[in-house]
Amino acid sequence: MAAPVNSITSEDQLQLVLSSLSEDKAEDVVQIDLRGKSAMGDYMVICSGRSSRQVSAISEKLADRLKHDLGVLARVEGKETADWVLIDTGDVIVHVFRPEVREFYQLEKMWLPTRDAAAAST
Repeated sequence: MAAPVNSITSEDQLQLVLSSLSEDKAEDVVQIDLRGKSAMGDYMVICSGRSSRQVSAISEKLADRLKHDLGVLARVEGKETADWVLIDTGDVIVHVFRPEVREFYQLEKMWLPTRDAAAAST
């Protein structure tokens, strides 16, 4: 049963996101703390799926778990092509990429300090 929405914290959402991604075998998961850096959310999570099919499945299951377990409705964009899917809860933004697309956009380099971005891309 879902908890009342007003009692759900961004940390609760983040833990569910990380658990869901792990369960669905997302690869190269990177968590970025946005608190104090951006008004768009508290956390960003970037990960990869091996194929468009896996990217779509990871994002669909994540949105379902957020709704069912926490009562959080997430906006999902990009699922049609599943090269890059964005799941936005308002507090946690999740990007699920195919590896080639992730390499092209290199979001980690935009949001992580230089040494952390270098470590994430190896």
